[in-house]
Amino acid sequence: MPRLTTDPQLPRPAVADPMGSDAAVWVEAARSGRTDAWARLYQLHYEPVFRHVRYLVGEHPAVEDLVQESFARALVSLRDFDRRSSFSTWLHGIAINVVRNHWRAQTSTATAHDRLKTIHDVRGGGVPQADVDRTHLARERARAVYAILAEMPEHLREAFVLRDLENVPPAEAAAQLGISPGNLAVRATRARQRLRAELERRGWLAPIEEGVS
Repeated sequence: MPRLTTDPQLPRPAVADPMGSDAAVWVEAARSGRTDAWARLYQLHYEPVFRHVRYLVGEHPAVEDLVQESFARALVSLRDFDRRSSFSTWLHGIAINVVRNHWRAQTSTATAHDRLKTIHDVRGGGVPQADVDRTHLARERARAVYAILAEMPEHLREAFVLRDLENVPPAEAAAQLGISPGNLAVRATRARQRLRAELERRGWLAPIEEGVS
């Protein structure tokens, strides 16, 4: 782990947006051992990383632990950051690997409904409270979606979450997964096809009739 210091002689970087060019100044200061620089990077990136992990695993008590593990791994590996991608992309890639290990540790998909809440809740949306039946139906369907995602191969699930739930731009999503945009598109399409087929099989969607687009 990098040895952290608070050397007052090191230049103090200006406050920067995590996606801006000044973020590189904070990264370099943190790499040199500046505790305040790492604290600033943590502050700037905590919310997007938390949101990212929450999309990937749903409402689960482990979300906070997974986020903290992601930052801990990033700190340990900070000197290995090669700048071939942005710090944000690199950090989100670490979070994806942490979540992969979390998913692999789950030995049963029977707890998927307990682990995950609705897509509406995760995305900050929802169904009007006055319509109780409609709200319940939406939640049950979303639980079915997440249960299907829990059973899906991780490379397809990750592509679907990044593109369809988080709306991450193709180039950025591909960089986070370490694949080409074309490969990402193929994975996302296959994930959508599997999801639709399984929702049809479970009666949540009506089959598409031949000749009907």
